[in-house]
Amino acid sequence: MTAYDEDETGGNGGDDATGGPVGGPGDARPGSFGGPRIPLPRVSVEDSGRPLPEVAPAALEHHVLTSLLGAWALAACSAQEAAAVEDHLGECDACADEALRLREAVTLLQRPESLDLDPGLRTRVLDGCLERRPPRIPVPEWATPYDAETARLDALLQDIGDSDWHAPVRLRWFGEGGPASRRTTVAGVIAHLLAVDGAVAVALGLTDPLGDITASTRAPAVRTEAYWRGSHAPPTRLVRAPWREQSHGIVRTVSFTGDVGGMPVSYGDFELPLRDAMLDRAFECWVHAEDIADAVDYPYEPPSARHLNGMIDLAARMLPGVLAARRRTGLTAPGVRPHLVPAGEPGRSLRLEIEGSGGGEWLIPLDSPGAVGSAEHEVAHVALDGVEFCRLAAGHVPPAEAAAGQVGDREAIRDVLFAAAGLSRM
Repeated sequence: MTAYDEDETGGNGGDDATGGPVGGPGDARPGSFGGPRIPLPRVSVEDSGRPLPEVAPAALEHHVLTSLLGAWALAACSAQEAAAVEDHLGECDACADEALRLREAVTLLQRPESLDLDPGLRTRVLDGCLERRPPRIPVPEWATPYDAETARLDALLQDIGDSDWHAPVRLRWFGEGGPASRRTTVAGVIAHLLAVDGAVAVALGLTDPLGDITASTRAPAVRTEAYWRGSHAPPTRLVRAPWREQSHGIVRTVSFTGDVGGMPVSYGDFELPLRDAMLDRAFECWVHAEDIADAVDYPYEPPSARHLNGMIDLAARMLPGVLAARRRTGLTAPGVRPHLVPAGEPGRSLRLEIEGSGGGEWLIPLDSPGAVGSAEHEVAHVALDGVEFCRLAAGHVPPAEAAAGQVGDREAIRDVLFAAAGLSRM
């Protein structure tokens, strides 16, 4: 081989030791003589379609992992910390038991939430709206319980099915001869409310729902029986529309009366001022709404505390009159003093303490409806839960079975409990 051939093939001028070309300086192409090697751009792992590499749990010491168990139970760890704790729980029985106890404790911290709406929600929403934009003609304070209770009952009626309107309902009250009842249906209960609310509607100058049906008196039971008899067919769900229209009309009309509310409303053998009649109708609406709810297995809550307090106050103010009526018929105990006390004078009194929602204290005069309750002449003390007292006043709880705390004159206590039950009617 000549020197020229060695220069061409085996010299140091063209190839490196591996036999590849050597790029010279200034040449930018890979593999060219004298040029730098520039790598091609890499393809992202996300764009390659291959699975991403798994994140290895952090290597933490045992005491650190133990301190993270509380945060892990509350789901407050980072992803790496949670992975490290969970790997450790598979290896350490003591930490696994502690983690289980912590998870159970966390579940106890979470209060179960009811799906039923808070009964006070409507009142709070309306109060918030009225604070922002007061009404031109506001509903009087003494009419708001009736407005709220009719709205709650209407919401119940909206939820029930067609067949539920014919579910049997037993109306219960406490008469002079003891417990009494009347069997009807859900639609029959709404017809009953329509007929009795009609006494208030008539006093306000609105249309009597009885129409051409004649009732001998305005007594609630008489008006109801007349309406039931005068209907061409048993009441159906169609009775909801006239009942709701009448309740809206009553609330709208009393709003124009202002805060007076002294107009008399006749119930046949007794009268109530309009403000008390509206409370009475609110109480009746709630009681019968519970009757309907029991019949169709529907959850129903008592009224708000403010409205419940007004209903209890009305019952407490009516008790002296009922005691006097029972006295005239010989149904009360004789007592240790003459029953007749001059109007405005203090007499024997019973302290009625109502506990719970809507509670308070009332001094009930025992000797005369015109007497004044007096703490100095207190002879007995009765304590009752608010809802329990209302159910007693509705005739749903027998007086002898009322869960009451009793101290003092037993005969006076018995008279007041029976008088409370005597407030009820159909």
